[in-house]
Amino acid sequence: MKHRPALAAIDLGAESCRVSLLRWSGEQPRITMMRRIANAPRHTASGLCWDLPAICREMEAGLRACAELAPEGIDSIGVTGWAVDYVRLGRDGQALGLPFCYRDPRNSVAMEAVHAIVPGAELYARTGVQIQALNTIYQLYADKLSGADVTAPWVHLPEYILHWLGAPRVAEYTNATHTGLIDPITKTWNDELFFALGLDRNAAPEIVAPGTMLGALRDDLRRLPALAETRLIAPACHDTASAVAGIATAASEDWAYISSGTWSLAGMLLPECVRTAAAGAQGFTNLGAAGGGILFHRGLPGMWLLRQCLEAWTPQRTWNVADLIAEAEWAEPPEGLLDLDDPALALPGNMPGCINAQRRRMDFAPLPERCEAAPGFACLIFHSLAARYGSVFRSVRELTGRDPKRICVVGGGSRNEYLNRLTHEATGLLVERCAVESTTAGNFAIQWARLDQSGNGVSPSSIAQRAAQLNDAAQESESS
Repeated sequence: MKHRPALAAIDLGAESCRVSLLRWSGEQPRITMMRRIANAPRHTASGLCWDLPAICREMEAGLRACAELAPEGIDSIGVTGWAVDYVRLGRDGQALGLPFCYRDPRNSVAMEAVHAIVPGAELYARTGVQIQALNTIYQLYADKLSGADVTAPWVHLPEYILHWLGAPRVAEYTNATHTGLIDPITKTWNDELFFALGLDRNAAPEIVAPGTMLGALRDDLRRLPALAETRLIAPACHDTASAVAGIATAASEDWAYISSGTWSLAGMLLPECVRTAAAGAQGFTNLGAAGGGILFHRGLPGMWLLRQCLEAWTPQRTWNVADLIAEAEWAEPPEGLLDLDDPALALPGNMPGCINAQRRRMDFAPLPERCEAAPGFACLIFHSLAARYGSVFRSVRELTGRDPKRICVVGGGSRNEYLNRLTHEATGLLVERCAVESTTAGNFAIQWARLDQSGNGVSPSSIAQRAAQLNDAAQESESS
């Protein structure tokens, strides 16, 4: 009996990168995580950069492991990842150097220079994208300020991995929307912005829709029997778009979402952009969704805050996160909450010191910065996040006229039941814990939907149907 071919998914994360395999047990999908590596930017002579060769090496090792485990063959590979960062390519199609990390301080300088030409309020009115120094528009302008070759073609990191595997250079739509250079009505590059800022329009990739088939793997990988017929698919390359696509929920309008990971992204799936001055002033963004529509949400520093604190204490003590959460639940509720919009909290460094510097500015007593005080810091972070979620969803109601009844939480932070309880108390909404690896589930759902239908693109209903079937498989993967 011939077995149904498997699928493979690469999910790039700012803190970990993963390769997963979907195989079939009869008609039931089963997901196995084949490889996970820690990931973090590193300081170089050029600035804060990603170790691209290491990422590529480990992702290829994961794909080779998939090929060994799946003699039935692998039908397709899709890649998702964080948005905004990109790779410049030489004439040979190879990376010109290590890609910058969105946290590099060069971006803040570039943002000021861009706003001297096109004010932030005007940018928001044109694109609907939250004004943040990490956006690709500012990174491209930082290249220009540094004297780099701005005519060199560029491609975002997830699409670069697809390109490195053999696909043409493209920009998948959901990922492209995070650049701050897309017209949300035409869903194409905003040529006027490129011209106004002196950015090379020809260096930008062609935009493709989620679910676009991009061709075959490169020759050396096709020599592996399981990969001989494998096709490359651009799912929703933006990890948040794939994560929301992976939420197994009924086709209704009563749910909101929180993608809880390095960043916390809280909002709703809408049929169209909300680009009002009020939405812009409150920091909401409008990003492309996998099956059409708009991800309307507010971005906040998330588990990044806790992990940066833990990193600062690592030489003294290595905390188990589950134990820390349990102890935080017994800690005294904090006096005062963090201002999560403080740009200093988005930068790497001594996070306990940074938090205390803010508390001093706000006339609150600083916390002891020794590792034994970790539960107090965690308690402060969780209470601050929950309170901010409450204000975000009140704003969502005011700005959109929609009234969500429940929040679907995806990502690693969804396992934090203490934070989930605080979120319920702060929002008054039912909080549902969804798949931790929802990005992987969404990646697979889009691939599966694309393979099962003719033509380009995928419909929201076809993605939702597959996501529902994959939800249990993703939960099993988490517990294995």
